[in-house]
Amino acid sequence: MLHRPRKGGSNREMEIPVLGVPCDAVHAFLRLLYSARCVTLGEEEIVGEHGMHLLVLSHAYGVGWLKRACERVLSSRLTAEGVVDVLVLAQQCDAPRLHLRCMQLLAEDFAAVEQTEAWRFLRDHDPWLELDILQFLEDAHLRRRRLGRRKAERRLYMELHETTECLRHLFKDGCAALGRSGREEERARCPNPVTCRGLRQLVRHLASCDGEKRRWCRRCKCLWQLLRLHASTCTELDDASCEVPLCMYLCNWCCWEINGRT
Repeated sequence: MLHRPRKGGSNREMEIPVLGVPCDAVHAFLRLLYSARCVTLGEEEIVGEHGMHLLVLSHAYGVGWLKRACERVLSSRLTAEGVVDVLVLAQQCDAPRLHLRCMQLLAEDFAAVEQTEAWRFLRDHDPWLELDILQFLEDAHLRRRRLGRRKAERRLYMELHETTECLRHLFKDGCAALGRSGREEERARCPNPVTCRGLRQLVRHLASCDGEKRRWCRRCKCLWQLLRLHASTCTELDDASCEVPLCMYLCNWCCWEINGRT
């Protein structure tokens, strides 16, 4: 537009109307146009001062590098008070990265955003955008719940793996690392002393538990379940070298139970 030839070849100064933004924002926009397409620290302050107006101008005139810089600066300076206005602007100016960052901030601090005047205005005048925001918040909540369940399952699997390793160590080495010396002590060292101590207590309880109460005893059931879990994952059944009690019997019983159900 600046280099377009004037109609009629007149010598009058050409005027380019730029409407809808303050004069300071237009001056900053023109100054940035002649930069090296790389926003410096000083120019970043200018972008931060006129960020929303510069985003509009860079979108309207197709200045992609300046638009990306505006998105980056606005994303780093988002607050709960102004995130709704920036979200509406990002939607109108086709700024997906800025739009996503606004949605993430809404999900992180929606209680504070809900108290702002901008949110009340949006709720009264733009129900479709409000619906999109609420749907995003619901999806974010479901993702957090799924992630929490996966973390809990992973933690449970790790605890069960450590418990089965301690169970194998308990019956193979006797968990008698105390009083040993040299290589024998290194070989018999507990993988997890706390878990191993709890397993020893369960074994002692099973040996001393009353026969009539053992069927309903929760501690006895816990040990039997651990023995079944070990038998279902034991890799020493082929050569019968596993020293965990009833390993072969429980493995055959588990296989029979599975085949019976199928």
